[in-house]
Amino acid sequence: MTKRVVLLPGEGIGPEVAAAALRVVKATGVEIEWDVRQVGAASYRQTGSALPGDVVEAIRECGVALKGPLETPLRSEAYRSVNVAMRAPLDLFVQVRPVRSWKGVRSAVQHADLVMIRSITEDLSAGIEYEEGSVGAQELIDLVARHGGGRLDPSSGVGIKPISRRASRRTWEFAFRHAERYGRRRVTAAHKATVQRRTDGLFLEVGTQVASEHPDMAFDGKLVDALAAELVRRAADYDVVVAPALYGDILSDLAAALTGGLGLAAGASYGDEVAVFEPAHGTVPRHAGADRVNPLAMILSAAMLLSHIGEPEAALSIHRAVGALLEEGDQVTYDLPVDRGQRVVGTNALADAVAGLL
Repeated sequence: MTKRVVLLPGEGIGPEVAAAALRVVKATGVEIEWDVRQVGAASYRQTGSALPGDVVEAIRECGVALKGPLETPLRSEAYRSVNVAMRAPLDLFVQVRPVRSWKGVRSAVQHADLVMIRSITEDLSAGIEYEEGSVGAQELIDLVARHGGGRLDPSSGVGIKPISRRASRRTWEFAFRHAERYGRRRVTAAHKATVQRRTDGLFLEVGTQVASEHPDMAFDGKLVDALAAELVRRAADYDVVVAPALYGDILSDLAAALTGGLGLAAGASYGDEVAVFEPAHGTVPRHAGADRVNPLAMILSAAMLLSHIGEPEAALSIHRAVGALLEEGDQVTYDLPVDRGQRVVGTNALADAVAGLL
């Protein structure tokens, strides 16, 4: 049965890696009808909206999308980051980024196989900021002073870090369900509750409560700075790491760098009814159109999508093909740190190699 999936090719290198992923998915034999939509800067220029309502509705109707990387607009640009803007209307509240070591890929850690899970609706990713000198910034500075929070410099820009009990519980319940579904053994909270007592402290408190409802799963907490050091030294000791938005973003990139780079870093954002699959890397505009970049993160994101829509065998076949390609190591893109001499190939050649193995 043909399945309908929204495809957002993205910007920069997005269309190239998206096309590569589609070729690999086709090689699995799974039939997908791709509903191609545009978002971001091009859509903003054409329609006045970087995230048109019909795109949101199409994703909601399908329940699933594959998205290439999108530019995060500069401070001066007129529209908000689409990556952030799409979360509220689709109720995407948590992001999952698997990280693993691959045979044949030179990495700083061996035998790593962990999952980073981050809340994406709150923390500093909520985007509640007030510009230096603005009325809002000054009112917040005055409010903090009146409530005994100390005196802030009047020239400060001010950001707010909200963490709620409700959103934290959704994140933690998802994390424990995910851990149990995939046979994980341990869940670790990343936090800075020693300093951020009212925010990280609440996040950790809720995690501890939810952990008590899953007594068969090991649970512990680590200060985020100590955890970063631990991942560098022994990432293989960790299984599922759960964090507020900012820490999770940083730790997942760190873990990816330790195991071969962002070119291998797949990901997905989930709501109760919708899932959007996307690589962790950016748009790399300097390489756009050059047939040079690594498509494997997008291909592995597509494998996550296949598993989500009920095609686990196809997903597993992609993972096996990517693993065989990397272990053999004779065809790699420029960014992949392999252990022996290799032939550097482009985006299309590497995608064709994976498809050929399928």
